[in-house]
Amino acid sequence: MNYPFWDIPYLGSGWVIGIIAIFHVMISQFAVGGGLYLPLAERKALREARNDWLKELVGYSKFFLVLTGVFGTISGVGIWFAIGLTHPEATSTLIHNFVFGWAIEWVFFMVELSTAAVYYYTWNKIDAKLHLVVGWVYAGASVCTLIIINGILTFMLTPGDTWLGVAGTGHEASKFWNAFFNPTYWPSLLLRSCVCASLAGIWALISASRIDGGKQAALKASLVKWSVKWLVPSFVAMPFLSGWYLLMVPESQRALLTLGIDTMGTGTFSIVTRMALLIVMASATIIVAAYYLAYRNPLDFNPAHAVAILLLALMATGAGEYSREMLRKPFVIGRWMYSNGVRVPYALKIDQTGYLVHSNWVYDANSSYSRGEAIFRGECGSCHTLNGYRPLVTLLSGRDRANIESFITMLHEYKADSPYHHFMPPMVGTKQDVEDLTGFLNAHVNPPAASGQKPVQTAQK
Repeated sequence: MNYPFWDIPYLGSGWVIGIIAIFHVMISQFAVGGGLYLPLAERKALREARNDWLKELVGYSKFFLVLTGVFGTISGVGIWFAIGLTHPEATSTLIHNFVFGWAIEWVFFMVELSTAAVYYYTWNKIDAKLHLVVGWVYAGASVCTLIIINGILTFMLTPGDTWLGVAGTGHEASKFWNAFFNPTYWPSLLLRSCVCASLAGIWALISASRIDGGKQAALKASLVKWSVKWLVPSFVAMPFLSGWYLLMVPESQRALLTLGIDTMGTGTFSIVTRMALLIVMASATIIVAAYYLAYRNPLDFNPAHAVAILLLALMATGAGEYSREMLRKPFVIGRWMYSNGVRVPYALKIDQTGYLVHSNWVYDANSSYSRGEAIFRGECGSCHTLNGYRPLVTLLSGRDRANIESFITMLHEYKADSPYHHFMPPMVGTKQDVEDLTGFLNAHVNPPAASGQKPVQTAQK
C-alpha cells in the first residue's frame, strides 16, 4: 500500500474507470471502423461518379471528426487519469513494460488527429485522388493504434508463461514481444476488427436515416444498403472468433463463464454469463432489425430505427468490454497482480510482515479502527464500497462480529474450494490485520446501538 487512496463514495473508483472506458471504447472502435468506411465510400463514389454520395460524406466526415477527435480524445485522457488513481500498481507495470509501445501508439494517434482534420477541411479544395490518400493515411494510422493497444489490453488477461517467468526480476521488458503477442492477442484483434466494422456501418446508418427518401430515394437506398453490409462480416465470423478467444483464456478464468452456464437451470448466473447472454441477444436483434428495417425497407428507415440499432450495438459493445474485465478476476494482470494491486508472489510475504508495514501514508497505528479502514481501502476498495456499489455493509448484513471474522478468515486462507476463489483476491496480512479489518467492517455493519452514531473515521485521506 504505497499510494494514497482515491475514494469515490457510493459509485466506487472501479466503476469510474468502467464508465469512461466503455464510453471511450465505443468511440475508439468507431474511429477505426469509420476510418475505413470513409475512404472506401469515397473511392466507391469516385468510381461510380456519385456526387450525391460525396456531398453526404462531407457531412459525415465532420460528425466523425467531432466525435472521435473531441470526445474520443477527452475520454482517452480520462482513462489514464482514472486508472492511475485506482490501480497505480497495475498502471506502473503497464507503463514500465510497454513504454515504447505506448510511445508508438501516441505517434499514430497524433497522425490520426491530424489527418482526420485535414480530411474534413480539404473536401473539394485539393485533388480528389490526393484527398483519398489522406483518408487512407488516417485509416492506416487508426488500424495501427488498434494493433498496438490490443496487445496491451490482452496482456492484462493473458500475459503468458514466458513473461511471467521473468516478472519481478527487472527484466520484464526483455520479453516485450512475448507479452505483446500473448495467447489472446490474435483472436481479440480479429474480434475487435469485426466490432469496428459493425460500428462503422451502424453509425453510418444514423446519417443515412436522415436523408429524405421521398426526394432522394436512390441516394438513401444505396447508402443504407451499403452500410448494412458492414455488419455482415461480424455476424458471420464472431461466433467462431469468440470460441477461439475463449479457448485461449485460462481455464480458471473460463470458470466464471461456465459456472453461470452450468447452473442456468437454477437461475444462478455469474455476471460474466449475464453479459454473454446480453451480447448474444443484442447482436441477434441488431442483425434482424438491420435486415428488415434497413436493408429490406431502406426508404422507410428513419432516425428512430437507427438510434434503436445504435443503442443495441452500444449495449453489446459495453457488455463485451465488461465481460473482458470480469474475466480477469481475481487479477488485474493475469496470474501476476490481484485486482487490489497485490502482486501474487508477495502475498505470502505480506502475510508474514503485515499489510501496512510498507505504507508511506498516514493512519493511526494505535487505532485498530484506523488500521482496519486503511486495509479496507487498500484491499477491498478497488471493487467494493461500504454503502454504494457492491456494498460490504449490505453483503455482510445480519452477520455478527464472529461471523464477519470467519468470512474474512476464509478469504485470508484462500483455499481452492472457497466459493470466492475464482473472482476475489485473498485478504493478505497478519492475524492482526484480519482482526483490524473485522473490527472496521463490524463497526459499520453493527454500529453501536446505544449511541446511534456512526463510527468516527480517524484515518487521514
